[in-house]
Amino acid sequence: MIVKKLRDKNNWSQEHLAELCGLNVRTVQRVESGKKASLETLKSLASVFEVEISKLTEEITVIDKKSEVWKEQPWWLRLAFFGVASRRIQVYAEFSLLVFGLLALFAFDSKHIAAGLFMATYFTGLAIRYGDDKRIW
Repeated sequence: MIVKKLRDKNNWSQEHLAELCGLNVRTVQRVESGKKASLETLKSLASVFEVEISKLTEEITVIDKKSEVWKEQPWWLRLAFFGVASRRIQVYAEFSLLVFGLLALFAFDSKHIAAGLFMATYFTGLAIRYGDDKRIW
């Protein structure tokens, strides 16, 4: 969640952020874990971070390929996302590969091509989930 990234950027603990915002530490923990926050909570956080409320509610789905986190990723992941800037595009690619694999298998009766497309779908999915775990988005 963006709140955790902003907090980490300022080198603040959850307790310190809660104190600055006048919130409960548990509220900060819930917001950072992706749970919905009240408008008052968002206003408090936005004020402390000096950002718009919309910045706190947007989901980060774009890869920052200039960040240190990205540069530390294994070569195969960077290769898998070559030319891809967002998670959404990669998910569309995964879905498309699956659909083409099913078409190849059932409509064209081409088992070898279908197998290749299914393997590509699998590896694309692995790369996406690995990226989620490593928070590259």
